[in-house]
Amino acid sequence: MGFSPVGLIVGLAVLAPNLLLVLFPPRTPPPTAHVPRPLGWIERAGQALCLVVPAITQPGALAGWWAVPVFTALAGYYALWGRYLLAGREGMMLYRPWWVVPVPMAILPVVVFLSSAAWLSNPLIALAAGILAVGHIPASAIIAGTARTRA
Repeated sequence: MGFSPVGLIVGLAVLAPNLLLVLFPPRTPPPTAHVPRPLGWIERAGQALCLVVPAITQPGALAGWWAVPVFTALAGYYALWGRYLLAGREGMMLYRPWWVVPVPMAILPVVVFLSSAAWLSNPLIALAAGILAVGHIPASAIIAGTARTRA
C-alpha cells in the first residue's frame, strides 16, 4: 500500500468526463432498464475500486509501452463524450455502439484500467478492473439492449 500519483491521475482521468453529466445533463433521458440488483452492486463496487485502488497502491516497475493502450483507450473514451455533446446530449448516446464495439463507454474505461494495471505493474488494479468489467459492461449492455428493443 502507498500513494500513487500516476494511479490517482488515471482514476481521475476516467472519472472527469462523467462530471459533464452534471454540467450538461442529457436533453433526452438515458434509457432505463431493470439491471439485476447483484449486478448493480458489482458495478458500483468495481467503479469505487477503480477510483481508489490505483491511487492507494504503489506501482511496480513501469512498463512504458503499456502507456500506449492506456492513452489510446482514454482518447477514445473522451471522443465518445464528445460524440454525446455534439449529438445534442441525447441520453442514448451514452449507450450507443461504436463500430463493432457494443457499449464502448462501458468497455473503454475497463480497457484503461486493465492497461494501467500492466503499465504500473499492479495486479490489484487488474483485479479492480475485472470487477468493474463483470458489473459495468453487462449492466450497460442490458440498458442498451432495452433501448434498442423500444426503438
